[in-house]
Amino acid sequence: GVFMYSHLQQKVRNAEALAQKYKQQQEALSAQLQVVYEHRSRLERSLQKERGEHKKTKEDFLVYKLEAQEALNKEKQDSMNRYGALSSQHKILKNQHEDVKKQLLDLQLQHNSLKLEHRKTLETHSQKYAQLQQEKDSEVANLQDTVSKLREESKLLRKAHQEVHSQLLSAQ
Repeated sequence: GVFMYSHLQQKVRNAEALAQKYKQQQEALSAQLQVVYEHRSRLERSLQKERGEHKKTKEDFLVYKLEAQEALNKEKQDSMNRYGALSSQHKILKNQHEDVKKQLLDLQLQHNSLKLEHRKTLETHSQKYAQLQQEKDSEVANLQDTVSKLREESKLLRKAHQEVHSQLLSAQ
């Protein structure tokens, strides 16, 4: 009985030692588990913070994207408006250019016609001038002949008058 009691006591001591060992292991594991829980808690908080920042960044990006799209659309619309205005101005200027070109052609034709008419008129006037000059020269020559003849006649008449006067004086 003593042997058995001693043996059982030995087993109880071994069991208590084993229980003590398991208790220490449990405390060590519990402490490690506590550290793991705290680390996990910090990681979850960090993850929540990161998610919040990611969400904010995503929202900021969407706002930026929307603003950029609106700015791009506005710039595109402005460019289209400017293109339309320039296009219509180009058409107007092109039409004006065509009109001016047509006017230039008309004026060149008119100028050529007037030049031709001027040349004809100049030729006609030159011919008339030459004819008048010829007539004048002929008339001047005739008048000079007439003047010469009249001078001769005048000399003869003076001479005759002188003779008549001489005869009258002698008769008196």
